[in-house]
Amino acid sequence: MTMQRMLLRAPAPIAKAPLVSERGDVPKPGDGELLLRVGACGVCRTDLQIVEGDLHAHRLPIVPGHQIVGHVEAVGAGVDTWAVGDRAGVGWLAWTCGECAYCKSSRENLCERALFTGWDRDGGYATHAIVRADFAFRLPEGFRDIDAAPLLCGGVIGYRSLKRSGIQPGGRLGLYGFGASALLALQVARHWGCRVFVATRSERERERARAMGAEWAGGYDEKPPEPLEAAVTFAPVGDVVVSALAATGRGGTVAINAIHLDRIPQFSYDLLWWERNLVSVANYTRADAIELLALAREIPIKTSFETHPLEDANLALGRLDEGKVDGSAVLVNGSGSTDVAPSR
Repeated sequence: MTMQRMLLRAPAPIAKAPLVSERGDVPKPGDGELLLRVGACGVCRTDLQIVEGDLHAHRLPIVPGHQIVGHVEAVGAGVDTWAVGDRAGVGWLAWTCGECAYCKSSRENLCERALFTGWDRDGGYATHAIVRADFAFRLPEGFRDIDAAPLLCGGVIGYRSLKRSGIQPGGRLGLYGFGASALLALQVARHWGCRVFVATRSERERERARAMGAEWAGGYDEKPPEPLEAAVTFAPVGDVVVSALAATGRGGTVAINAIHLDRIPQFSYDLLWWERNLVSVANYTRADAIELLALAREIPIKTSFETHPLEDANLALGRLDEGKVDGSAVLVNGSGSTDVAPSR
């Protein structure tokens, strides 16, 4: 049996279409692993940064993609928690050591030996993927593959960002940038009763934010009508971090949701004075993902996406780079994209 994959051999600008389609044998799962037939895989800005070389390659060649939804086709030795036919989701975190001080203190997202899907291990820009069984997730009932895929990165990292910001139910929260992750984080924040203020350069995104329950929406250079108690920055631009700090009140926190940031420009210490906090968000824990997926069903979270066939991965990344994607882009393989989780 053969498979198709979109392979990155050398980073290059996305305009040069660096991902190439290749066919090969379907791999067999090893101990503790699952073989998934991929139904859908979300397209993330981190994928773009790996493909273009903004993030240094950990392994080449590599199959990108870390928002994988698929069905189990084979189970490796030692796996008794999954069966053939089960539907599974896989995100950015592919493996952690379980032995270091970070792993033993519920901070596996900081594990120094961690491996990442689509960066260290082949990801989901393919018809099949090998994943660790203990890093795969059960998905909410009623979510199609294409609905569930955006939850596995934008959803879970947005959720961790909210936790890192320290926002409390009913608090004043700023979201800086309004792409796929912020769109999902807003729904969680509104579920918690937060007052949400959105800053984005796009008037269309401002209108969408208001329609989804944001109390205010403006530009990056505008201050919300009241000081924020917490803010999350989603745009990978350091200037936006400074804008968020300037809008945050005493004792507030700005959480930076970015794996790669161009720079943070020099700013006055007055923006940090009065015990304001500036924190980063690094990866997620499996507990974060399980909590977010439960919330997705409870709220329920609505994802927004456009779909592309697997062979159009370069096109999907190009549209993301140009800011043309409405919500998330999702690569689909056959009928699996419309499958939903079975009732249990």
